[in-house]
Amino acid sequence: MTDGTTGRAGDLLPEGEALRRAIRWLDERARAEAKLDRVRAVGEAAVRFDLTPLEEDFLVREWARR
Repeated sequence: MTDGTTGRAGDLLPEGEALRRAIRWLDERARAEAKLDRVRAVGEAAVRFDLTPLEEDFLVREWARR
């Protein structure tokens, strides 16, 4: 018998919370490191916060490219 959960860490957070946490983490990293490789940092955030591919793509387009 299954309860319908996937077992992902993101399942325990309200929708969008992992993305909000990732953005806060990325902003902190960018403030601390002036020459931060933003695309690489987004990849790290995707793993760290268990982001979906769509969330990661959003961060690359909207956060890493500014």
